[in-house]
Amino acid sequence: MSLPILLEVAPGTPAAASGLAAGDELVSINGVIPSDVIEYQQLVDDSDPVFVLERDGVRFEKTVVKAEGEPIGLRLGSSIFDRVQTCDNHCDFCFIYQLPPGMRHSLYLKDDDYRLSFLYGNFTTLTRFTELDLARIVEDRLGPLYVSIHATDPDIRASMLRNRRGATSLRWLEALLEGDITVHGQVVLCPDVNNGDVLERTLAETITRFPRLATLGIVPLGLSKYNSEEHLRVHTPSEAARDIEIIEYWQERSLELLGKRTFHASDELYVTAGHVVPPTSHYEGFEQHENGIGMVRAFYDEIERLENGSSSTSPIVTGEWRSMPAAPAEGYRAIRHTAPDPHAEAGPLVVVTGAYGSTVLEPVRKRLERLAGRPIRFLAVPNEFFGGNTAVAGLMVGEDIINAIVRDREPAAAYVIPDVALSGDTFIDDVPLARVADAAPAPVVVAPATAGGLVGAAR
Repeated sequence: MSLPILLEVAPGTPAAASGLAAGDELVSINGVIPSDVIEYQQLVDDSDPVFVLERDGVRFEKTVVKAEGEPIGLRLGSSIFDRVQTCDNHCDFCFIYQLPPGMRHSLYLKDDDYRLSFLYGNFTTLTRFTELDLARIVEDRLGPLYVSIHATDPDIRASMLRNRRGATSLRWLEALLEGDITVHGQVVLCPDVNNGDVLERTLAETITRFPRLATLGIVPLGLSKYNSEEHLRVHTPSEAARDIEIIEYWQERSLELLGKRTFHASDELYVTAGHVVPPTSHYEGFEQHENGIGMVRAFYDEIERLENGSSSTSPIVTGEWRSMPAAPAEGYRAIRHTAPDPHAEAGPLVVVTGAYGSTVLEPVRKRLERLAGRPIRFLAVPNEFFGGNTAVAGLMVGEDIINAIVRDREPAAAYVIPDVALSGDTFIDDVPLARVADAAPAPVVVAPATAGGLVGAAR
């Protein structure tokens, strides 16, 4: 177990007044060695917590004078202090197995840790779940959680996870729901494996076995060119349409029986089928927005609000880290930097996006131009790095973006890159934003992947 580091001590806070400093290592609080940022937050919520810290190899004690519930003013360098619970499944559809070799080590880490599910919205299969985990979650009310279901047929689920415990681990989902923990589920839909009739059974059994499940998102399989499983393939448009028909049928049955739609197909499935995404009411709060479910409709809704002069809002991201200031943001949630301000430049704003993004943005281009007060065009970046059917903006890499910009011969006042493609100021292929900016013939700016973010980048 490594000692968590105090990454930031906010000025004017109890922690700063008590002499805590960035770089200090946390040993214990009130005699307890916290295992994660959740336990840490519970400890520091008390009045006058007593810290044992280590600085330059020397341990010392500090009492932080504060009222109960008063923010302490610390941000830590990690969220899990003991060992992350790794995944012991071997799902043939897991995208981690489809990554190219030689990338940074952290990208190959498969976690199956309920704490990361609570903090960041990661999906867990519950195959390594224990009675102690259940007791802590229920006692501390650690929800919402996010659970990968894939299939309710025990044999098919075990086969998909390549883990015999996959046949029985959904009993923990029942226990969580009985403990009144909010849980969102996921099905990764693989043609000829768990779609069609198997999907129909999964949705029907979800209504009867897991009626308290908040939502179940159904997302299509993503394949990269590094996939080595010959039986895996992507949906055809007709297959996507058939699976959407199944999902929408069971949406209505769930609405009749449970008073909620429960089941939601991903935007990518609608795009593949060539269908229009459902209206806002079907998404019932966009609770799986980050899972690619309802992003298109939320974006269109945001445009309408901007046109009506209303405030620009988008669905809140999943995970409790936003209300837990000590938890460090990870991945696309991390702070990212932007290149120089492009607003003084003349010409069209070029929105850099993936193939799917271009498909859903083009129908609203004129509306975005009116809001932005300037021409806009879209630069669809082929994902040569991952290949396959990888076409979402969040998996664009720096090298592909550079190649697309260098090949672009049209006028450009600036290139706008969605923030979901970056972690800090680095793309997933470790190419820094600065390198993209150096290669571009016009300024590069990073903007939130929302209508308001895009319009704001143009003003």
